[in-house]
Amino acid sequence: MSRICELTGKGRQVGNNVSHANNKTKRTFLPNLQNVTLISEALEKSIKLRVSTHGLRSVEHVGGLDNWLTKTSEEKLSPRAAKLKRELAKKAKAAA
Repeated sequence: MSRICELTGKGRQVGNNVSHANNKTKRTFLPNLQNVTLISEALEKSIKLRVSTHGLRSVEHVGGLDNWLTKTSEEKLSPRAAKLKRELAKKAKAAA
């Protein structure tokens, strides 16, 4: 299981540990990923995703999972989230 947020695409970053003697060794910075169940009101179901805490705050700020998926481009989303976005668009098109 890769350490990438399914909504924002945030992944690991690489940097250095720097000692007092200024020795540098490689290290990784991992995102704070959480397993979360988000509710889609339009699809009327709950979805389990692996999301960073930053991504979760962003979803809540925008107004929910449905709004987040409609405003985000498919390149940033995971394949599962992109599929949800297509289902959401299909449902909205059928309702209109």
